[in-house]
Amino acid sequence: MKDLREECEMELPQDVVEDVRKRLRRIAGQVQGVERMLVEGRECRDVVAQLSAATKALEQAGFKLVASGLVYCLEHPEQAEAEGYAIEEVQRMFMKLA
Repeated sequence: MKDLREECEMELPQDVVEDVRKRLRRIAGQVQGVERMLVEGRECRDVVAQLSAATKALEQAGFKLVASGLVYCLEHPEQAEAEGYAIEEVQRMFMKLA
């Protein structure tokens, strides 16, 4: 018997998952770098530049996920809607990132 969650969730392609995980590891390194910069008393503008880079990278990871969902919705509209991912829902997810 299938778990109800398995029936209601869109599965992300493995290449997307791997890409987003790689991005998240890189972002974690950037955030640790920002923390070190603060401990070292680095210039405010340098710290802000690194925070900006980490923020952009995090946004890109989110956009990668939403783009994958959008492709899925366009290729399988009925199945996506049945799984709770109607195109309107994906648009709302996109707007949360915009």
